[in-house]
Amino acid sequence: MKVLCLLSVLFVAVNSLRVNEFNGKNWVVLVAGSNSWFNYRHQADVYHAYQIVKKNGIPDENIIVMHYDDIANNKANKFPGKVFNHPSHKDVYPGVPKDYTGKEVTPENFLKVLAGDQGLKNEGKKVLESGPNDHVFVFFDDHGAPDLVAFPNKYLYSDPLLKTLKQMHQDKKYGKLVFYIEACEAGSMFANLPDNINIYATTAANGKESSYAIYNDATVGTYLGDEYSVNWMENAEAAPAETLQQQFDVTKTKTKGSHVQHFGDLSIASLPISQFLGHSKLSVEVTSDDNTLVNNKDFPLVLAQQSADYQELSVLSTGRQFLDTVFEEYVNSIQHLMNANNDVFNTRLELNNRECYHNFVD
Repeated sequence: MKVLCLLSVLFVAVNSLRVNEFNGKNWVVLVAGSNSWFNYRHQADVYHAYQIVKKNGIPDENIIVMHYDDIANNKANKFPGKVFNHPSHKDVYPGVPKDYTGKEVTPENFLKVLAGDQGLKNEGKKVLESGPNDHVFVFFDDHGAPDLVAFPNKYLYSDPLLKTLKQMHQDKKYGKLVFYIEACEAGSMFANLPDNINIYATTAANGKESSYAIYNDATVGTYLGDEYSVNWMENAEAAPAETLQQQFDVTKTKTKGSHVQHFGDLSIASLPISQFLGHSKLSVEVTSDDNTLVNNKDFPLVLAQQSADYQELSVLSTGRQFLDTVFEEYVNSIQHLMNANNDVFNTRLELNNRECYHNFVD
């Protein structure tokens, strides 16, 4: 019996060692796809993520940050040169690399960065130079819609993203890759993610709902973060020894406005967070009494209401009413071509013609 017990202990210990064993390099890609003051929270989220991985020992040469960089020194910023992701007003902007800023923040550059594009590298730009033993962590934060996430002037659809990820796997650009997306309908981006290419992904929302902003700060004059993003980051700081699965469970439970999802190779979730975000022995307890949520699609309206900008509120409301009228007239004009029971105004239909949809959106 003692021999059997000893063998069991050894078996668990050896297998635990194998699970936690990681001898490669860490690479991190952080992307805020928006610009302008009312999208403050997206860049704030990304800056916070940078501070976490930097503190955890990942060197800047292995971190690539893509952000418009128009928040810290925005004329609307009452704290020039500073950006906050929490009501405690801890500055998350110091030291953030400016690898891709302004007009360089495009879906094309993002995909080239992931692919390790030689052309960008020849221009002196940072790209992923990861190898088959390395772990890659990608965090994207912006607006989204079914089958797309937004950049300042263009959209990234799921097909080109998945094509790039599959090519990365074929080219042995990583051992394991973890991808987090903060965006409305973000789940639609990974609906077709294979489970056999060593990628684990989580999203702020499923493919049919909005994600939510959080931490309304009257002093700053905007929301400081997004619910899913601050939840996973604050968990990473408070419990750095957890696994990805434990972080997912905590984030899912704490995120009230939307349904956090995960996709791909779920076995990767058994690995420690530290294998992707670096390792820190320090934990930080983060608390706040302000957990007011706002639907990201309604954020411009809410911001205009809070700032008593009635002119902007009127413009936004009139614009929404105009679009509602245009679409209602159009749908009514083709109703005879549709099933009489198909109420397109109150039913969320499945996307079944992506090419037509992409052309329409563009």
